[in-house]
Amino acid sequence: MNKFSGVVSLALCGLFWSTAGIFIKKVNASSFTIAGLRSLIAFVTFMAYYRKFPSFAVRDGEGKVSASSTLYLWLGGISYSGTMILFCLANKMTTSANAVLLQYSYPIYVILFGPAILGEKNRASDYLTVAGVLAGVLLFFYSDLEAGRLLGNILAALSGVCFAFTTIFMRKQRSAGSASSFMLAHLITAVACIPFYFSQGIEWGDWTSLAFIFALGIVQMAVANIFFARGIGSVTALGASIITMIEPLMNPVWVMAFAGEVPGLLSVVGGLIILGCIIIREAMGSRREKTAISS
Repeated sequence: MNKFSGVVSLALCGLFWSTAGIFIKKVNASSFTIAGLRSLIAFVTFMAYYRKFPSFAVRDGEGKVSASSTLYLWLGGISYSGTMILFCLANKMTTSANAVLLQYSYPIYVILFGPAILGEKNRASDYLTVAGVLAGVLLFFYSDLEAGRLLGNILAALSGVCFAFTTIFMRKQRSAGSASSFMLAHLITAVACIPFYFSQGIEWGDWTSLAFIFALGIVQMAVANIFFARGIGSVTALGASIITMIEPLMNPVWVMAFAGEVPGLLSVVGGLIILGCIIIREAMGSRREKTAISS
């Protein structure tokens, strides 16, 4: 897959991820129940799409288990499971705006740890782009920010750390192994949330909640993750983290369209800054590539 296709795949991933807000509003169940059932449905969808069970180990051409590749496979799965579970916890303990804002600080950790793990050097323009995107996210959620609870804010920040390592470890595997990491992540999350299915689950006959939990599992998670797995092989970890910032940008758009919640002026300005930074960065990257090829 070329870089353009990778960028498009990651943009579509962010777009599908962004449907979480409006879908979750339609499900009458606890956050843990939603997270677990969503992952269970996503796991089954993954198996149907790839027509296989997840790989629990990676083997080389001779059929021997590759310790390093298997390690990254599991680290990717555990990191993404941690992202989903910590984010659910954070949403219960702090404001939704704080949870999203703190999670989307994750490009900072990609900058800090990505080069050492992946060997991908960051350009000066990357740092400027991240600064611009984070400023846009801050403006985007400024009107809704509250102090929240300290523990909830800490968990949201840790969710961002897990999200950063998810991106890094998925990139380390390229497209081939990242799909199995996503499958493992959803399996881990589905199993971890089993106790909540019975104590805080969806009532039988609540067809609206059932319909939207399936939409969360299939569209918001499985389809989005499939696009991410396809795109991460041709885009750097930092590039992927910036492109998928489409998620917080589009999340309130769906809420506005289907729930009538209109964003304020600062949210619109913040969204335009996020979108502008992403477009400028990718345009500059394409220009550099064309210059390098022509020379």
